[in-house]
Amino acid sequence: MDYLINEGYPSAAQNFAQEANIQPRVDVDSIQERVEIRNAIYEGDIQSAIEKINDLNSQILDQDTPLHFSLLRLQLVELIRTCTSITNGDISPALDFATTHLAPRAPTNPEFLQDFERTMALLIFPPTDLASPLAALLEPSLRKDVAKRVNEAILSSQGERTKSKLLELVKTRAWAEKKAREAKKDLPERIDLGLDSDLRGHSGREDSVMHGNGDAEANAT
Repeated sequence: MDYLINEGYPSAAQNFAQEANIQPRVDVDSIQERVEIRNAIYEGDIQSAIEKINDLNSQILDQDTPLHFSLLRLQLVELIRTCTSITNGDISPALDFATTHLAPRAPTNPEFLQDFERTMALLIFPPTDLASPLAALLEPSLRKDVAKRVNEAILSSQGERTKSKLLELVKTRAWAEKKAREAKKDLPERIDLGLDSDLRGHSGREDSVMHGNGDAEANAT
């Protein structure tokens, strides 16, 4: 349940609560604000995401300078993506944004400066001939990483857990198994989680609910 709430799946959380006959630990409707911010980032509308974050809690970005810089950098990436997708496209919006919002912040942190310089290099090379580190900036994974950090920052500001118990248990189990194998302990080649019977009985229905819920939210505007 906490996984669905933390990761921002209100419909799936509500369905789970009803089927399990349990009371959600938070108002499921309150998740929607995080969902809208996540969707804005996924769609490349970073300005809208920043405004929604500030409307929710203006101190989040004021107190988390690296996160704020990452959002601004992603906004620059989206501007560059737009102007370079057109032959002889106008790059002045990207240059103006970089000069106003990123150039003053970049020298305050070596990582900021490195990220800023790498991002500006996208304006030098054609999109079809980018080295791997530069091409990665245009991949959806950058949006997902920033959206994940924003989600965790919002949860933290609300006094909520930033990681679900389920994920923590899985990571702890994986760490324990790794250590045991490094110590040459006698372990089976594959260790099941012990959920096979549940998955065989319910995975089809639950996956369809989760998939539909996720798609609907990811495409929301």
